[in-house]
Amino acid sequence: MFKPKISLKGRALRYLSMREHSRAELARKLSRYAEESDDVTALLNVLEAAKFLSAERFSESLIHRRQARFGNQRIFAELQSHGLDKVEIDKVKSALIESEVGRAVEVLHRKYPLAPEAHVERAKQMHFLQQRGFSSKSIQAAMRASREADEDGDGEIVDVNSSRRG
Repeated sequence: MFKPKISLKGRALRYLSMREHSRAELARKLSRYAEESDDVTALLNVLEAAKFLSAERFSESLIHRRQARFGNQRIFAELQSHGLDKVEIDKVKSALIESEVGRAVEVLHRKYPLAPEAHVERAKQMHFLQQRGFSSKSIQAAMRASREADEDGDGEIVDVNSSRRG
Protein backbone atom coordinates (compact mmCIF):
# COMPACT_ATOMS: atom_id res chain seq x y z
CA MET A 1 0.00 0.00 0.00
CA PHE A 2 1.23 3.48 -0.84
CA LYS A 3 2.14 5.76 2.09
CA PRO A 4 1.80 9.47 1.38
CA LYS A 5 4.99 11.47 1.81
CA ILE A 6 4.91 13.76 4.82
CA SER A 7 6.04 17.34 4.31
CA LEU A 8 8.91 18.70 6.34
CA LYS A 9 6.56 20.95 8.29
CA GLY A 10 4.21 18.04 8.98
CA ARG A 11 7.12 15.97 10.23
CA ALA A 12 8.27 18.83 12.47
CA LEU A 13 4.79 19.24 13.93
CA ARG A 14 4.60 15.49 14.53
CA TYR A 15 7.87 15.59 16.48
CA LEU A 16 6.72 18.60 18.47
CA SER A 17 3.37 16.99 19.26
CA MET A 18 5.15 14.07 20.92
CA ARG A 19 7.37 16.21 23.17
CA GLU A 20 9.21 19.53 23.24
CA HIS A 21 12.39 19.67 21.16
CA SER A 22 15.26 22.13 21.13
CA ARG A 23 15.93 24.02 17.93
CA ALA A 24 19.21 22.16 17.35
CA GLU A 25 17.64 18.77 18.02
CA LEU A 26 14.72 19.42 15.67
CA ALA A 27 17.05 20.74 12.96
CA ARG A 28 19.15 17.57 13.23
CA LYS A 29 16.09 15.33 12.96
CA LEU A 30 14.58 17.24 10.05
CA SER A 31 17.82 17.54 8.06
CA ARG A 32 17.66 13.80 7.30
CA TYR A 33 14.39 14.31 5.42
CA ALA A 34 15.11 17.70 3.84
CA GLU A 35 15.40 17.88 0.10
CA GLU A 36 17.32 20.46 -1.90
CA SER A 37 14.35 22.81 -2.12
CA ASP A 38 13.65 22.63 1.64
CA ASP A 39 15.08 25.25 3.96
CA VAL A 40 15.20 23.82 7.48
CA THR A 41 16.33 27.09 9.07
CA ALA A 42 13.42 29.00 7.54
CA LEU A 43 10.99 26.34 8.73
CA LEU A 44 12.38 26.53 12.26
CA ASN A 45 12.01 30.33 12.20
CA VAL A 46 8.36 29.94 11.13
CA LEU A 47 7.73 27.42 13.91
CA GLU A 48 9.30 29.74 16.49
CA ALA A 49 7.27 32.70 15.26
CA ALA A 50 4.10 30.61 15.53
CA LYS A 51 5.13 29.57 19.09
CA PHE A 52 5.29 25.88 18.16
CA LEU A 53 9.00 25.80 18.98
CA SER A 54 10.17 27.43 22.21
CA ALA A 55 13.52 27.20 23.99
CA GLU A 56 11.87 28.16 27.27
CA ARG A 57 9.26 25.39 27.04
CA PHE A 58 11.93 22.91 26.02
CA SER A 59 14.14 23.74 29.01
CA GLU A 60 11.18 23.50 31.41
CA SER A 61 10.18 20.17 29.91
CA LEU A 62 13.67 18.73 30.12
CA ILE A 63 14.09 19.90 33.71
CA HIS A 64 10.73 18.45 34.68
CA ARG A 65 11.70 15.07 33.19
CA ARG A 66 15.20 14.98 34.68
CA GLN A 67 15.06 16.66 38.08
CA ALA A 68 13.66 13.66 39.95
CA ARG A 69 16.71 11.57 39.00
CA PHE A 70 19.63 13.88 38.27
CA GLY A 71 21.61 16.73 39.78
CA ASN A 72 22.17 20.22 38.48
CA GLN A 73 25.49 19.52 36.77
CA ARG A 74 24.01 16.79 34.63
CA ILE A 75 20.89 18.79 33.79
CA PHE A 76 22.90 21.89 32.83
CA ALA A 77 25.22 19.79 30.67
CA GLU A 78 22.24 18.29 28.87
CA LEU A 79 20.71 21.72 28.29
CA GLN A 80 24.01 22.90 26.81
CA SER A 81 24.26 19.81 24.62
CA HIS A 82 20.87 20.70 23.12
CA GLY A 83 22.21 24.06 22.04
CA LEU A 84 20.49 26.30 24.59
CA ASP A 85 22.34 29.52 25.25
CA LYS A 86 23.61 30.67 28.63
CA VAL A 87 20.71 33.12 29.07
CA GLU A 88 18.12 30.33 28.87
CA ILE A 89 20.10 28.17 31.29
CA ASP A 90 20.51 31.04 33.76
CA LYS A 91 16.72 31.53 33.83
CA VAL A 92 16.18 28.10 35.40
CA LYS A 93 19.38 27.88 37.41
CA SER A 94 18.23 29.49 40.66
CA ALA A 95 15.20 27.22 41.15
CA LEU A 96 17.29 24.13 40.52
CA ILE A 97 20.04 25.22 42.90
CA GLU A 98 17.53 25.73 45.72
CA SER A 99 16.01 22.27 45.31
CA GLU A 100 19.18 20.23 44.70
CA VAL A 101 19.76 19.10 48.29
CA GLY A 102 16.20 17.84 48.65
CA ARG A 103 16.40 16.04 45.33
CA ALA A 104 19.72 14.43 46.33
CA VAL A 105 18.16 13.15 49.55
CA GLU A 106 15.19 11.71 47.65
CA VAL A 107 17.38 9.98 45.06
CA LEU A 108 19.67 8.57 47.76
CA HIS A 109 16.80 7.27 49.91
CA ARG A 110 15.09 5.73 46.92
CA LYS A 111 18.20 3.79 45.87
CA TYR A 112 19.68 3.14 49.33
CA PRO A 113 16.98 3.13 52.02
CA LEU A 114 19.45 2.19 54.77
CA ALA A 115 22.29 4.33 56.07
CA PRO A 116 25.79 3.08 55.16
CA GLU A 117 27.49 1.04 57.85
CA ALA A 118 30.99 0.88 56.37
CA HIS A 119 33.20 3.38 54.60
CA VAL A 120 33.03 1.32 51.43
CA GLU A 121 29.24 1.53 51.38
CA ARG A 122 29.37 5.28 52.12
CA ALA A 123 31.79 5.80 49.23
CA LYS A 124 29.54 3.75 46.96
CA GLN A 125 26.52 5.90 47.83
CA MET A 126 28.47 9.12 47.36
CA HIS A 127 29.77 7.91 44.00
CA PHE A 128 26.20 7.08 42.96
CA LEU A 129 25.09 10.67 43.63
CA GLN A 130 28.19 12.06 41.95
CA GLN A 131 27.45 10.04 38.79
CA ARG A 132 23.94 11.50 38.81
CA GLY A 133 25.39 15.02 38.61
CA PHE A 134 24.86 16.29 42.15
CA SER A 135 27.29 18.81 43.62
CA SER A 136 29.63 17.82 46.44
CA LYS A 137 27.76 20.16 48.81
CA SER A 138 24.47 18.43 48.04
CA ILE A 139 26.06 14.99 48.35
CA GLN A 140 27.44 15.80 51.79
CA ALA A 141 24.09 17.19 52.94
CA ALA A 142 22.26 14.14 51.60
CA MET A 143 24.65 11.77 53.35
CA ARG A 144 24.20 13.63 56.67
CA ALA A 145 20.42 13.77 56.25
CA SER A 146 20.32 10.09 55.47
CA ARG A 147 22.29 9.13 58.56
CA GLU A 148 20.55 11.46 60.99
CA ALA A 149 17.06 10.54 59.79
CA ASP A 150 17.77 6.80 59.90
CA GLU A 151 19.87 6.52 63.07
CA ASP A 152 18.69 9.30 65.41
CA GLY A 153 14.97 9.18 64.78
CA ASP A 154 14.62 12.41 66.78
CA GLY A 155 12.70 14.19 64.05
CA GLU A 156 15.20 16.99 63.41
CA ILE A 157 15.54 16.08 59.77
CA VAL A 158 12.46 14.97 57.92
CA ASP A 159 12.87 11.57 56.30
CA VAL A 160 11.46 12.04 52.81
CA ASN A 161 10.71 8.34 52.45
CA SER A 162 9.01 7.80 55.81
CA SER A 163 5.64 7.30 54.11
CA ARG A 164 7.09 4.68 51.74
CA ARG A 165 8.61 2.47 54.39
CA GLY A 166 6.40 -0.07 56.02
